[in-house]
Amino acid sequence: MDSPTPEAFAGRTTVAAPSQLAVGFARLLRGAGVAVPIASVIGFADALTVLGVETRDHVYWAGRTTLLTRPEDEAMFERAFAVFWERRHAVVEATEAEEQHITLTIDTGEDDDDNTDAGTPPSDDETIDLRFSAAEVLRDKDFAEYTSDELELSQQMMSRLRLVGTPRASRRLIRSKRSTGALDLRRTVQSALRTDGEAIERHNRRQGERLRRLVLLLDVSGSMEPYARALVRFVHAAVAGRQKVEAFAIGTRLTRVTRELSSRDPDRALSEAAQRVHDWSGGTRLGDCLRQFNDEWGVRGMARGAIVVIMSDGWDRGDPLQLAEQMSRLHRVTFSTVWVNPLKVTPGYAPLARGMAAALPYVDHFVEGHSVSAMEQLANVISGNVISGQVVPLQTARGNGKRASA
Repeated sequence: MDSPTPEAFAGRTTVAAPSQLAVGFARLLRGAGVAVPIASVIGFADALTVLGVETRDHVYWAGRTTLLTRPEDEAMFERAFAVFWERRHAVVEATEAEEQHITLTIDTGEDDDDNTDAGTPPSDDETIDLRFSAAEVLRDKDFAEYTSDELELSQQMMSRLRLVGTPRASRRLIRSKRSTGALDLRRTVQSALRTDGEAIERHNRRQGERLRRLVLLLDVSGSMEPYARALVRFVHAAVAGRQKVEAFAIGTRLTRVTRELSSRDPDRALSEAAQRVHDWSGGTRLGDCLRQFNDEWGVRGMARGAIVVIMSDGWDRGDPLQLAEQMSRLHRVTFSTVWVNPLKVTPGYAPLARGMAAALPYVDHFVEGHSVSAMEQLANVISGNVISGQVVPLQTARGNGKRASA
């Protein structure tokens, strides 16, 4: 059977986004008995995003190299590719006299009553429904393009992130199962009393561990408005999901919103935070806000040994020298300083804004912040699981030194 022309193939593959087509094709392969890991589907979707779906050979070889894990699945892959991408009828075994007609329907999970025709009689052909996961597509979608419903769905996705920082040594001593460490005199004497005063068993204590405090500073200025509405949901998930998290809003002033965001109800928490922050979508004075944070909260103890995350695009109306000075003060007392910039993902981006250029020398990790996937990478940075090639540590030597001495 001849393959379709490039023009015909391109016309048949423009009905959905490349990521949706990749998920639909993977579901068809799984329904046919082909084992397709989720990592392979993500790789196939990334390949289609780069190569496009207009050329048959690009789509075919991208699928062959990413989705197939066993040689015995090649025949089924060929048949599924012909049905899904070329819309050809799947040919059954040679002993059958006629072809098997398969109807493919794409279901994105949304109800469409307008297109439902109750008078259409059911077809005798076999029908395969392809359902796409909205959450899978939403992971890489830019926050600025979110709808209200997608914001609520992203809230559920980000609430499942584990924002647990690396532990720090505690001054409190706990029981140790090893024979090294400080002598636990009380337990040793109590044990000796049970053996007529003979200290047969020695008990020891060691230093315990405690979670590091996580401090989140969210820029709520006008330039961050497309992203702040999603990032504030990330901040709420962090505050409501674990202990030792502090949250502040920064714009023309510094506002502590930890108490407002501590509610488990997202709607109530966001409503109370909006009433608390009076400079939402206003100007930006990062230097003044960081000076106030250092003077009243950070240097006094809140930021000492903590992981401080600043979420801002770096646009600042204040003096960049003041911002650099305050970042230097903060840099000296924190365990790790992370800057999250939603604009970093933009092709050709360079930190040329005055505020961003002034703060960058005092940042340990400079990461993206435009999507749920970027928030997952941020969670890896906070927990110390820095993935090579995804997160860029700017001050590696300084960071390692602080970890050794903390």
